[in-house]
Amino acid sequence: MSGRILVVDDNPLNVKLLAARLTREYYAVVTAGCGADALALAFKEPPDLVLLDVMMPDIDGYEVCRRLRADARTRHVPVIMVTALSDIEDRIKGLEAGGQDFLTKPIQDTALLARVRSLLRLKMVMDEWRLRQNTSNSLGVEAGKFDEDVDISAPSVLAVIDDMLELDQVRAALAPLGAHLTQVATTAEAAKEAALKQNYDLAICSLTLRQDDGLRICPELRGQEKTRYLPILLLGDQADQERVARGLDLGANDYLLRPIESVELAARVGNQVRFRRSYERLKQSYEQSLSLALTDPLTGVFNRRYFDYHLPQLLRRCFEVNKTLGLLVIDADHFKSVNDRFGHDAGDKVLQELALRLLNNLRPSDFVARYGGEEFVVVLPETDSPTAQSIGERLCEAVGKVPFVLPDPHGEQIVTISIGGAIMRANETPADLFKRADRAAYGAKQAGRDRVVFSP
Repeated sequence: MSGRILVVDDNPLNVKLLAARLTREYYAVVTAGCGADALALAFKEPPDLVLLDVMMPDIDGYEVCRRLRADARTRHVPVIMVTALSDIEDRIKGLEAGGQDFLTKPIQDTALLARVRSLLRLKMVMDEWRLRQNTSNSLGVEAGKFDEDVDISAPSVLAVIDDMLELDQVRAALAPLGAHLTQVATTAEAAKEAALKQNYDLAICSLTLRQDDGLRICPELRGQEKTRYLPILLLGDQADQERVARGLDLGANDYLLRPIESVELAARVGNQVRFRRSYERLKQSYEQSLSLALTDPLTGVFNRRYFDYHLPQLLRRCFEVNKTLGLLVIDADHFKSVNDRFGHDAGDKVLQELALRLLNNLRPSDFVARYGGEEFVVVLPETDSPTAQSIGERLCEAVGKVPFVLPDPHGEQIVTISIGGAIMRANETPADLFKRADRAAYGAKQAGRDRVVFSP
């Protein structure tokens, strides 16, 4: 995953080493040697993530972080505090200033890169929701706001911990938050079943379970729609650095290494609960407010009005941050014959099921709109050509492999789709991008249908 990272340190050697590590992983890196320069760079062109040294001569890292959080332009940029300090008070101060993590020098490459990937992945999803909010507000539909204060009291916490002493310690640490702590059987499968039955604000999972591999909690929860964005906090030993890094890549949001410090655990839990409740509040408000104004009443996906407004906004943002974007134009094959043979009720049923299959086979950051009739469009942020091609082929298979159930007495009917794709070009207009994808869709039909064709 690409990203623009601001590295801040008053030691030129540290800056050079960190920049080299990140550049090798194909991140775009900008650097600053003091707090004032870091703030100027961040406010001028907000980065995707900041690696921020704490001990600097002009403005220390804590104050830089507080100022970033106080400005609307940088409020949502993840910050990793980097320092030689290792006292618990320093970590708490960093978290309270708004930092997402606190890495101690010398920094291990595995821990650093796993944390960077995890935070960039989360920011990508949140940026897409913020962009959708801005789009809806511009169209006169007021959605929820990320920036409002969020109540983090009385969180419901799912604890996957089989050590009773540690469970008691976690419960005591979270008592000031009024947390409702639920212990679950000591396996990932049992945790998944519990999370599907009840709504939680957070899952805390031990990496040292006796009956299971604690890392399994990540794919189990991320693989379910209901728990895809449930924050996961891992508890591990000092020797578990490699497994913690693996957990972050599997979808964990945060971690804490033993011995557990109660104040730090409470601070990290508070941060995750704040994210969870902000996300849920905006999502619910957004879905309610847009259900009539910007969604297609038949299929429930976005309508053309939303697409025509949102695509230019998204394209402009991609140009500004030097990221790419893919567009798919999808047309149901021989759809007129479905209406002619079985009636418009059957055609409506096919369109509803087609939209559902598209939604179920896309990523959270992608969005689908019904462009008109039997034609749909899919926007793929931060997607290159091979990935977009793979997504298109997955959609073709998901639609054409399983027959559509028609209203009685018509039985079942196989329906396929033809997909045309295009990847944005430098300074390309939304209209030109759509035309290329639309021509490619026509090419897919000419080539025999039920396939994906991409614009050169």
